[in-house]
Amino acid sequence: MLRTQVSLTEEQMARLRREARRRGVSLAAVVRDAVDRAVPDEDMARIDRLERALRAAGSVASGTGDVAVRHDDVLSGERW
Repeated sequence: MLRTQVSLTEEQMARLRREARRRGVSLAAVVRDAVDRAVPDEDMARIDRLERALRAAGSVASGTGDVAVRHDDVLSGERW
């Protein structure tokens, strides 16, 4: 891990300490969590989107029964 110095207002430091106490973790752990939420890792965000899309695949019924066979027609909007 890398060490860094950050300047906070008294109120920010008080909130940080309260949150660390509430969670039972260090100040650094709360700061790392806040950084991860504020500045997400793009690779992890992409993986998360892909995983959500894969979980959604096949979760609804098309009502046609043969989408797997006629997927090109269905996607193009053709009626049959």
